[in-house]
Amino acid sequence: MLRSAWRGLVAVVVASVACGGGTPAVAPPAVEGAPPVDPATDAKIRASLAGPQRTEPERLRDVYRHPRETLEFFGLRDDMTVVEISPGGGWYTAVLAPVLRDRGKLFVTGGDPEGDPESPRNRGAKELLARFQATPAAFDKVQHVVLPDGGPWILGPPESADMVLTFRNLHNWVGERTAEKVLGAAFAVLRHGGVLGLTDHRAKPGTAPDPKVIDDTGYIPEDYVVQVVEQAGFKLGGRAEINANPKDTKDYPKGVWTLPPTYVLGSEDHARYEAIGESDRMTLRFVKP
Repeated sequence: MLRSAWRGLVAVVVASVACGGGTPAVAPPAVEGAPPVDPATDAKIRASLAGPQRTEPERLRDVYRHPRETLEFFGLRDDMTVVEISPGGGWYTAVLAPVLRDRGKLFVTGGDPEGDPESPRNRGAKELLARFQATPAAFDKVQHVVLPDGGPWILGPPESADMVLTFRNLHNWVGERTAEKVLGAAFAVLRHGGVLGLTDHRAKPGTAPDPKVIDDTGYIPEDYVVQVVEQAGFKLGGRAEINANPKDTKDYPKGVWTLPPTYVLGSEDHARYEAIGESDRMTLRFVKP
């Protein structure tokens, strides 16, 4: 029953809060040249950020991830069809789902929740589905697109989406040598004039775009990101410093995962990394011509 219901979903497609501990990141500056804010959508984002579908650990990260400012910089409206690629545990999904529930559509992409359980992508998809089922009032209209490990990656019917979003994933795709495939799928699903919005851990200026280094550290040069995305056919529509963190020196023993929220070194220099906060991130908006 579960499998058939899940497959049915796939077939459809063929604000800041106080931070508990640690030092808050620098407050996001005003963004020049951002799309006009839709008041109705802004009200829904604010309500969603305060909603019960979010966990307390998720709320505590708002001070670093600035979801309201980020989504409004991308130009989110509550009547859009939005595709979120690789949502992880659903941090941003939990913000987006209530905003889009009544007037828009939200699709998330990932592994097969009933596929090989040895696959981390499949396990992650299963856990995300369980979250949706546990809170239907927020997530009942979210639809999932299975992206098989071997491809092809099809995010939905051609030119059917207004916006594609992905958060801190491009460095993984570059390391895995799948960036061209993913960005091609994003370009195909977007209508002309549609937006690709992304954030990622920003490497030091002048860092060479070596896929192995990117994969090992999690940091990726911003100019290289622009180059890769524009090679897929997009045009850069805007940059924002909403998620910048000048305290991030980007020279840690275990790359970006040394910092919160991962703290891969455990108690070693924990106070130091807590004081730095989460990584310095680029926030980029691209448009499909």
